Amino acid sequence: MKNKTLAQYAGKTAVGTTLSKVLGCIRDIVAANLFGTGMFADAFYTAFKIPNLFRRMFGEGSFSAAFIPVLSEYLHKKEKPEVQNFLNVIFTILFLILIIVSILGVFFSPLLAKIVAGGFSNDPEKMQLAIELTRLMFPFIIFICLAAFLMAILNTLHSFFLPAFAPSALSFSEIFYMLAIAPAIVSDNQIKGLAVSVIIGGALHFFIQYPKLKSLGWHLKFRFDLKHPGIRKIIFLMIPSIIGLSVDQINALVDNRCASSLGEGYVTALSYSNRLMQMPLAIFGLALASVALPAMSKAFAKKDMTALKNSLNYSMRLTVFTLLPATSGLMVIGLPIVKLLFEHGRFDYLGSIMTNNALFYYSLGLPAYALSKIFANAFYSFQDTKTPVKVAIWAMILHVVLCVALMRPMNIGGLALATAVSSYFNLILLIVYLKKRIGKIGLKKILFSSLKSLLASVGTGIAAWNMCKISKNLFIAVPAAITLGLTTFIVISYILKSEELKTFTHIFSRNKNIAD
Repeated sequence: MKNKTLAQYAGKTAVGTTLSKVLGCIRDIVAANLFGTGMFADAFYTAFKIPNLFRRMFGEGSFSAAFIPVLSEYLHKKEKPEVQNFLNVIFTILFLILIIVSILGVFFSPLLAKIVAGGFSNDPEKMQLAIELTRLMFPFIIFICLAAFLMAILNTLHSFFLPAFAPSALSFSEIFYMLAIAPAIVSDNQIKGLAVSVIIGGALHFFIQYPKLKSLGWHLKFRFDLKHPGIRKIIFLMIPSIIGLSVDQINALVDNRCASSLGEGYVTALSYSNRLMQMPLAIFGLALASVALPAMSKAFAKKDMTALKNSLNYSMRLTVFTLLPATSGLMVIGLPIVKLLFEHGRFDYLGSIMTNNALFYYSLGLPAYALSKIFANAFYSFQDTKTPVKVAIWAMILHVVLCVALMRPMNIGGLALATAVSSYFNLILLIVYLKKRIGKIGLKKILFSSLKSLLASVGTGIAAWNMCKISKNLFIAVPAAITLGLTTFIVISYILKSEELKTFTHIFSRNKNIAD
């Protein structure tokens, strides 16, 4: 896949993700206003985290990492009827597995809630609510993982906008519930209704994408065949990936458990800060990562290592270019952003302080989160899922040690800093191993480009910080600061003749038919 084509696909993914994230931000604003950072919010975000742990195993995580390279190989080497049969078999077995996992999850909800939020043990009412919400939301994984399955197929078929936009269905469902239905419900049951809206949103996420799959000439039918060779290959690739994903989940469990022991509101604050950090990460970093995996998988299937290296190098440079200014902006004006978005209704100033404390340190790791994903995808593309696992285990050990060491002196910020530091450690190890595997990847060009982006990002931070002081009205100050910061970044990048600036401006101008 040529770099220009890669950029166009990344642009479509970025536009779809942006629209989805904006709706997600509105959802978080409404939720913060309605539930604040109290018991209901803490219990909900803890319960929501539990099915999401399994979602990363059977959805966008280890399953997609194993499935996309195999599907790319089938599309390159097999006839369409054989590929269609492969899709039907995988769909059927995945569906059955998700049904079983959902049933077991409902049954073991008390145990899972106690593992994830051990700090709630001092508050039996909050713990019981977390258990009930977990039971309500566990069927969510059936729809959301099948939606991720569709997304993986569509991305491999070079359809990117709709899969990136489809997650907005979940936000829409929650927003509609909170604005139109929740006010008429007794407060104790409002949060349970929100859990039901999550399941409805997951179903919408799946059904929005399916017509697109059919329009491309593919469909899904139940076809049970445990002896299909594609299953064995995916399972073989998934086993190391599941171990690696377990590492990610241990990190998430450690964060949540530590936050739950700090006191009321910390679980919610950690969740909101992570969601804010995830916005630029998903729009730019993960958008490029999701496009790069099919591109690198296709290159590997054709035994074209030059194309694979080009896709990797290009994705890295553009990722750093887009995420460094976001890092700078979130670090210097994070508190005004949090106050503007969330400090309404039951969400108070203390909640803003806690959220920004975590956001500041989370933001430090933005480039590392995205680049680690891209490098891991490089290994996945040539069907090596073991190396990223070994690296992830070492990073997990560092993360756990840092969480324990930093939690008390730095409070919630220590948990976020532990995540950022361990992510950079993970990235460095992946770079070392990949260079041993495929040789030079053009690090000099990447470092030179990154230095330009870093200088422009420093200017972004300075401009945004000073502009944010122009008014006490956050509705004026924050948009003005973001606008000036972005303008400053573009101007400095232009002066420094940054190659990525030209590429970035072409991404959207070439995507006139953005919806594929």
